[in-house]
Amino acid sequence: MDLFEYQGKQYLARYGVPVPEGAVATTPAEAVERAARIGYPVVVKAQVQVGGRGKAGGVRVAAGPAEAQAHAQAILGMDIRGHTVRRVWVEQASDIARELYASFTLDRGAKAHLAMVSARGGVEIEQVAAEDPHAIARLPINPVVGLDEAEALGLAGDAGLGPPLRHDVASVLLGLYRCFVEGDADLVEVNPLVVTSGGRVLALDAKVTLDDNASFRHPEWEDFKQAEELDERDRRARELGLQYVGLDGFVGIIANGAGLAMSTCDVVNQVGGKPANFLDIGGGASAEVMANALSVITSDPSVRSVFVNVFGGITRGEEVGHGIVSALRHSRIKVPMVVRLDGTNAAEGLEVLREVESDMVVVSSSMMGAARLAVQLALAGGKR
Repeated sequence: MDLFEYQGKQYLARYGVPVPEGAVATTPAEAVERAARIGYPVVVKAQVQVGGRGKAGGVRVAAGPAEAQAHAQAILGMDIRGHTVRRVWVEQASDIARELYASFTLDRGAKAHLAMVSARGGVEIEQVAAEDPHAIARLPINPVVGLDEAEALGLAGDAGLGPPLRHDVASVLLGLYRCFVEGDADLVEVNPLVVTSGGRVLALDAKVTLDDNASFRHPEWEDFKQAEELDERDRRARELGLQYVGLDGFVGIIANGAGLAMSTCDVVNQVGGKPANFLDIGGGASAEVMANALSVITSDPSVRSVFVNVFGGITRGEEVGHGIVSALRHSRIKVPMVVRLDGTNAAEGLEVLREVESDMVVVSSSMMGAARLAVQLALAGGKR
């Protein structure tokens, strides 16, 4: 779960990370009230989960009530790269002397946590990495041992920070790492981590991604979920308990297992198509799960064909077949479907599919051939 900036800052503050005083508002009147309580000048910031807010006019400084109201009015309802602004974060303005970068994430290949710190904050870290890789200090962290003060000081020093700033930044790094570990996050990123003219170190932005698998330990996350902005596809998939991620292509993908689903997306790209989604029905999926998956995918108007790619292990082939037949009987599916079915009880599943096999339901024996056919059908408007 990705948090909005204001949620991320509130989460960081729980672990002792210093953040500017601020409050969220959903109307211009609320923004003025929040600003009066915080004290001018303030910054009115659009809350959307996408970059480029500043360039789009979604971050503005207000010196008084009239400006706070005008800025909130202009920002609320604004479209920023396809995201509608429904709330703003009103924050105490900071006198910035220096901008840094800090993050903690997972290095799955090394089976370790990874810390990154740079004295070049405020710009895209990918740009810094491309232009000057040595400008980013990196530290692999053993998850069992964790990060101690000496390592935090060394990391700040490796980023080119001298005393006394190095000690202040190290203290913030320890707080960020606590948030990352104790807060069950997959990513904690602050860009920029600023140093004010008075010498304070503050998290001026916050990008936090929480590990959904740890939600049972965090009942407080329910408040974050209330603010999530899901499109209709994601909302419906979540209600049905499906592992779904909407993409911007035209071939709907259904597979069993995250690895196979990702491979299916790759193969569709390889043969000239674009996946419309990632959907993993998991192991042991029933006919009902398959029917639900098809109903979610075919409700997306951008989907022009569906590629069902199942390799049966726990999932049985006849259940896949019955799910497809059930979906066809109870829903008006108007796009062609290509099915590649292999593994446990695949023969039984293919036998079930024979009663619905047609120009709109095509069975293919190979993954590459099925992907190629799904893309051809999509591009041809369903005609073989």
